[in-house]
Parts: sequence; structure tokens; C-alpha cells
Amino acid sequence: MTSAADLSRYDDMLAWIDARHGADPDVRACWVGGSAATGGYDDHSDLDLNVLAAPGTFARVFADLVASLQESFGLTSLWLLPESTYSDGRQLFATLDEDPGGLATPTRLVDLVVFEPTDEHRCIDVRRHGTPLVRFDPDGLVVVRHDDEEGLHRGAAETIDQIRQRRLVAEWLVNRATARGHLPEAVSLYLRFALLPVIQLLRARDCPARHDYLFRYLHTDLRQEDAARIDTLLPGVERLRELSAECFAWQDELLATAAG
Repeated sequence: MTSAADLSRYDDMLAWIDARHGADPDVRACWVGGSAATGGYDDHSDLDLNVLAAPGTFARVFADLVASLQESFGLTSLWLLPESTYSDGRQLFATLDEDPGGLATPTRLVDLVVFEPTDEHRCIDVRRHGTPLVRFDPDGLVVVRHDDEEGLHRGAAETIDQIRQRRLVAEWLVNRATARGHLPEAVSLYLRFALLPVIQLLRARDCPARHDYLFRYLHTDLRQEDAARIDTLLPGVERLRELSAECFAWQDELLATAAG
């Protein structure tokens, strides 16, 4: 049996969202999801807060939560996903650490999403999302039930069919880019058309409810020997931390002079 996630380092954030429920009647329900619900939560996990707003109010509720978040916490960054990301919701990522990427201390990073209370957003399939840790839900909006089995099966079957149809074209794309010395393109195509389809086929076989989770939760969803074999097929992982540092430093240089 998986032990409950220790969310104590987020006590202030949880108290904050509970207080927002008391202050705003349109903040109808909230639960913690992500790895705290599915398993694998650790010192570098973020806090996934899922909020349901009263019908027609998600944009206003989100804006008010953003303002309150900025007022209540010393945020070091705030990433607002574009409005076009969802037609009926808004999402943000807020960091409370000076250097979250350094991983020197337990992470304090919040992923907050506000949705309309539609069946799509309030009905949770525990096979896909874990058991929600409900903070408040006085109207009983949050419902635990399996997603449509036919739809899941149809999605997995379509993925398998596409992999089968493009098999020869996919190998040509990867190997052509490699032969031409177009290495960034080759690595991108390799991940997309060589390695990812292997993972998708394994998921369809072993965890069809999460057939579309791509690289996420790989080491908990697949057989141990398959996950270990996938690790050996990843390019460049020996220097990944070093390369990451160099890329993000270059990003900072470019951002310093970028327009907009």
C-alpha cells in the first residue's frame, strides 16, 4: 500500500487555497492531484492544485487567484499559460524558490489550474490520475469514475495503427536526418518516431488506461525490465545535467536582448 504523500512543505499554500474558498463563493472545489495522488511524490515534486469554479466564472476566479497568489507569497517566477491552452480553463506555474532548477533544497513549485465544472474536468479516473486529495467540495462536484472504456480503447487502437502505417517512413526520416548531419533534427525525430512509439506500444499492452501518457510515469507504468531498457535507448543522458545548464545559460543571454 502506498503511503500518503507528505505535503507539509506546502502547508502555507494549502491554507491559502482553503482560505480562498471561504473568501470567494465561486471557488467551488479543489483537490490535489499529480504525483501526490498517483504515487512517486518526493522532495522535488510540485503541488498540483485543481480548482473548479462556478459556471461562467473561471476567468475571473483565475485572475483573482493570480492576484492573491502574488500578494500572499514571494514568488520568484510566474508562468501563465496562454488563454488559448484551454477553452474552459486557465493554468499557471508559480515558483517559490530562488533556484528551483538547482534542486539544492526541497522544491516549492505550484501548478494551479482552474476549470469550468464540466464532466470532463470534475470526473476523475483513478487509473489515470490517482485518487484525488480533496481539499473542499461542499457541492459534491468531484466524482471518481472510470473514463469511457470504448474511447480509451479507440485511442490506443488508433495510435497503434498510426505506428504500423508509418513504420518505414519513420525510420527513413530518422536515418535521413542522421545521414545528412542534421543532428538536432535527427535527435528530435528519433525521440518522436523511434523511441516514443516503443513506449506507446508498451503502454497499450501494459497500462491501456494511460496509453496516451507518453514519457510520463514511465518507471511506474511499465515493467521494470522494459523501463530499464528504455533508459539505455536515451541519447546523451550521460551529460544531460551539464548540457541543461549550458542551454539555460544561453537562454538567459538571448532573453536579455529579446524583444517582447
